[in-house]
Amino acid sequence: MLKPRHIHLLGICGTGMAALAGILKEQGYFVTGSDEHAYPPMSTFLEGLGIKVLNGYQPENLNPAPDLVVVGNVIRRENPEAQAVLERNLARLSLPEALNRFLVGDRHSVVVAGTHGKSTTTALLAWLLTATGRDPGFMVGGIAKNFSSNYRTGRGGCVVLEGDEYDTAFFDKRPKFLLFRPKVAVLTSIEYDHADIYPDLERVVQAFRGFVRQVPAHGKILAWGDAKLVRQVCRDATAAVAFYGLHEAAAWRAVRIEAVSGGMKFTVFREGKRWGRFCSPLLGIHNVLNTLAALAVMGELGENPEPLQEALAGFQGVKRRLEPAGEYKSVLVLEDFAHHPTAVGATLEAVRQGYPQRRIVAVFEPRTNTSRRRVFQEPYAKAFKDADLILVREPPDLWKVPEEEQFSSRRLVQDLQTQGKQAFYYPDTDRLLEGLLGELKPGDVVLIMSNGDFDHLVPRLCAALAR
Repeated sequence: MLKPRHIHLLGICGTGMAALAGILKEQGYFVTGSDEHAYPPMSTFLEGLGIKVLNGYQPENLNPAPDLVVVGNVIRRENPEAQAVLERNLARLSLPEALNRFLVGDRHSVVVAGTHGKSTTTALLAWLLTATGRDPGFMVGGIAKNFSSNYRTGRGGCVVLEGDEYDTAFFDKRPKFLLFRPKVAVLTSIEYDHADIYPDLERVVQAFRGFVRQVPAHGKILAWGDAKLVRQVCRDATAAVAFYGLHEAAAWRAVRIEAVSGGMKFTVFREGKRWGRFCSPLLGIHNVLNTLAALAVMGELGENPEPLQEALAGFQGVKRRLEPAGEYKSVLVLEDFAHHPTAVGATLEAVRQGYPQRRIVAVFEPRTNTSRRRVFQEPYAKAFKDADLILVREPPDLWKVPEEEQFSSRRLVQDLQTQGKQAFYYPDTDRLLEGLLGELKPGDVVLIMSNGDFDHLVPRLCAALAR
């Protein structure tokens, strides 16, 4: 493929696609893109880069014809602009193919995959590499607060990528992470998710087997060894595997874990020998494991623990991952991306560890393609054990799910009430906000969980509390 001058992105306002647009712009390409219902923050982000965003998909957006089209995975084959790409036989790439070409190149890549913890672990690795002078490129599925961005081109010899198991594009149904070529891979966890593309857990497992098999024999895999399924999948690897975790058999092990003001302290043992004592600004055992994974990668890359101890203290986290939104009249508002029952449970446990004397109010919107399905009906009923008060919204766009597969927020609330929990159901966000404001007391910690904007619930709640 000849070097393109004009690159057009279909679905440009997606988190990954907008980052790619910025990378391409930095490299001197003329970048345009199209999307449906372009709105802040991505629309303003792209506007700030001087990138023109065309609202809506139509063949005319491809005039004059770009040299290359990058197609995001939200684009379906029947999309009129995608149809025009095919009919005109325009050169095209998927997002991971474009990242390989324009970000990774001939550099070494570290790819972080797993059902949970990908964004935090990727962002932390990017920060540790930066803080120790390695100037990495990176791509994260959320805004890394140390960089106020989810990407950086970097000039060092390493690129860190978040490896997503979701499908690649309408013309390539493989998981995205199968298109990367990691020298070092991190596998944080394997659970059932993405019910819209994976019919069962076995298909998810097959995808992760493919991920570990693609790491070359001279590469390295760091995997969460406390999970039996992760260990089983790693048997398929040709690369060397080092397990991290809390179990005494782990090559990289965290011990003497304690919750402290503003985070977690723990000691790391490497191959049975004390490696260092660390203080992470992230709450929760799940974040101890995310941090341990990142430290293990740095150790395998030859870094000593002392510089990492200082660097870790400066990590600011990822937006919407247990992010404080403000404290008003002694009510602390936290926001988190948690949507899978395991993530909901781990996040609430972390909040309980961080604020043991305060009432925990959990506000949940089941919004993803999976959480709108009944497959997790029972697991969700067990995920709120650390919450004192639970408010659950009706899943938005529930009509998109066949009736026999639909998740029931009403039933979740009933199940929680049967357990003795104080729980309430709301049909929409407006009534939920009204009910929430009526329930809150000074000293409460409110944790709002959704993978979407929840009808702007967080800023609306903060504004109401401020008044």
